[in-house]
Amino acid sequence: MSYEEILKVVFPLLEGADLASCMAVCKQWRDLAQDDYFWKCVCAKRWPSICKRPDAPTVTYYKLYQTFYKRQHRQILLPPRLSFDNLEFFIDIWTDDKLIFSEVVPGPVLHNGIKSPPPGICDRLRFQLEGPDCKMTLPVEPGFKVPLGETVSVSVLVGRKDSNKVACIINKSVFDYIDRTSYRAMAFDYLGLSPAHPFVPGIRAWISLLFMDDRNDSVIDVFGIEMDFCDAAKSRDEVLWLLDILDWK
Repeated sequence: MSYEEILKVVFPLLEGADLASCMAVCKQWRDLAQDDYFWKCVCAKRWPSICKRPDAPTVTYYKLYQTFYKRQHRQILLPPRLSFDNLEFFIDIWTDDKLIFSEVVPGPVLHNGIKSPPPGICDRLRFQLEGPDCKMTLPVEPGFKVPLGETVSVSVLVGRKDSNKVACIINKSVFDYIDRTSYRAMAFDYLGLSPAHPFVPGIRAWISLLFMDDRNDSVIDVFGIEMDFCDAAKSRDEVLWLLDILDWK
């Protein structure tokens, strides 16, 4: 059996990534591995029914595999229709029924975040605040203390200056999870999206009270507030697009 015949026996057995690697070995392997029969064998493992057609559904099975072999996690977004300059956030926090924090926060302030984290915070929290993802953080000056024996809840509304419309991000949710490894107390709520977008439910908005380690197990010493949407929106444009599809009233 010749060298080329051996490759013709082996190539149909390979997965797509391995066959693609073979194309990079040398010109002889590349020319042979480009035979669409081998790529039809690869596609037949993932989408056997489409390979029953007499002709490839696209120009080649190689192109079909290139297009769909993995999900595109990051898509290029059009410029958002909203801007942080046109938004303001209304944040209210209670312990039991006592209001302890109430601020109207301009969008640029929340977007610019905490530029200089205070000294003494843990390295893990500092790393998160300085990470590349879009951060919506607000320094709390002066800070406040929250007794852990009381129910602490939060509401967040967002307003648009151009239309005077308001949308709800978090509706009186309770901080019922305290992570002492990253020094944050967390609450969440499911976003109320416009009925024009009925197929994207279950997106959560998270809000965190960022606190210092003051060695006191009965209270937390809050120095900042952070809001995020986890994997649903990480970049600035993704956040603005997500806010744009809220149920504005």
